[in-house]
Amino acid sequence: MRFLPRSHPSGPLILAALLAASAAQALNVRVLVASAPQVVVRVPVRPAGTGLTGGPLGAAAPLPLAGWTVGLTPDGARLTLNGQDAGNVALYLPPSVGSVVEIGGKTYRGGVQLRVQAGRVQAINVVDVEDYVRSVVPAEMPTSWPVAALSAQAVIARTYVAARITPNSPYDTCATESCQVYPGVGAETPSSDAAVLATRGQVVAYGTQPASTYFSADSGGYTASSAEVWGKALPYLPAQTDPFSAGSPRAHWRLEVGAAKLAEVAARYHVQVGAIQSVAVTRLSPSGRPLEITLTGSTGTGRIDGANAGGFVRSLGAAGTRVTLDGTALATGGPLVVEGSGAGHGVGLSQYGALGLARQGYSHLYVLGFYYPGTSLSVLAGRAAGGALLAGDRDLPRPSAAVLAVNSLQDGVR
Repeated sequence: MRFLPRSHPSGPLILAALLAASAAQALNVRVLVASAPQVVVRVPVRPAGTGLTGGPLGAAAPLPLAGWTVGLTPDGARLTLNGQDAGNVALYLPPSVGSVVEIGGKTYRGGVQLRVQAGRVQAINVVDVEDYVRSVVPAEMPTSWPVAALSAQAVIARTYVAARITPNSPYDTCATESCQVYPGVGAETPSSDAAVLATRGQVVAYGTQPASTYFSADSGGYTASSAEVWGKALPYLPAQTDPFSAGSPRAHWRLEVGAAKLAEVAARYHVQVGAIQSVAVTRLSPSGRPLEITLTGSTGTGRIDGANAGGFVRSLGAAGTRVTLDGTALATGGPLVVEGSGAGHGVGLSQYGALGLARQGYSHLYVLGFYYPGTSLSVLAGRAAGGALLAGDRDLPRPSAAVLAVNSLQDGVR
């Protein structure tokens, strides 16, 4: 398939209509993978005189790729292909069985939509949700980890994007850390593929909707609630002791912050108190994270509270927010000493906790049940007008209270 038919180099270009919805059709997600003044796209072309190739993913020989530089007309109103006006504000190459497309030097499964947006070309990969998850899992978790941990990551990755399916928006999610890391085909591995296949279609649900399956690298021994981190309380994202997160490279760490950087970060949070002489945590959340930090300086005292307290700690360069602050050396020109445990915001699943549960023999269902209490397991059934459609409902199990007590005791004496 070509973006520009050779017989009509300047004619209107509507490459394909949106695929008709059907019960047999896979659920596609739309991922923004590039946004720039121009984007290089390479798409498969079928040599003249050849028949269709098909079969399962990977069974057919790959088609050769033809490259196109997609830019904008001088007025920024329409797309261009290799410098020629395409006559349209959007072009769409739909996905097909086994299809791939190269966008900005990376190969992705599925198809691509190109559109004009605010003086830039947006490239949106349209991909089956399972192929999307195949790329996300190895980008977010070491693929040498046990299958239960990888399977849990697969389910929350699928749930994360299912919760963001928005038919009325131009795309559902992005490909960076702001959403989920999605690097394309190059990230796929046999072990992560196996975890995706074993959990095909599975999502975490709360009521009839996909849950918000936030995760971080290491809870530091106690998960944070969504309320303390983002100011929005969700019943299945509570603060709770997490005895399974252990052995992380960030289990215990220390950071020194000089006076100049401390003052610069404090100013970002609208605290300017002259030469800072002391910094102290004056209120803690239930998970042991700062909810109020008081800074005292030569011209007064200031406070940073609520979710901003955690943001302040992260802005200092801390790996996580379960910390203690020691500012006793500031008055004599020394640094603020930050000591902490864990990495990331701490809400929801702890990846090192998933590793700990897997090593103790728990399946991915127990991992999910522990980190998202009160949720259930459902299956993606398609795309509806309001988002993803779910089917089925099964309560997720949790480790017994006795197991949690023993692990908490062991964690306390490590």
